[in-house]
Amino acid sequence: MAKRLNGENSIGDVLKEFMNVNRLQPGMDKIDVREAWKNLMGNGVNNYTREIMLKGTTLYVELTSAVLREELSYGKEKIVKMINEELKREVVTTVVLR
Repeated sequence: MAKRLNGENSIGDVLKEFMNVNRLQPGMDKIDVREAWKNLMGNGVNNYTREIMLKGTTLYVELTSAVLREELSYGKEKIVKMINEELKREVVTTVVLR
C-alpha cells in the first residue's frame, strides 16, 4: 500500500519518494550517465563513441577508434571521478572501454 504524505512536502520530496517506491532510480542513472559522458567528453570523443551503457556501477563505453580507446584507458580513474562529480553522487565505480 502506498505511503501517505502530509500536505507540507515539497515537489522534490514527493518525486524522490515516488522514484524510490517505484524503483526508477537505476533507469534514471543510465540516462544521467549518458548525458554526463556527452557533456564531459565533448564533440571530439563523442564522434567516436558508439554506445554508452551502465550495468550496475560499471560503465561500458564502446568506441570506434582504437587510438582513442588506448588514450582514454590511461585516465579511467579520472573519468569515474568526473562523472560522479557531475552527477553529485557515487554512480560509477569502474569504466570498461571497448
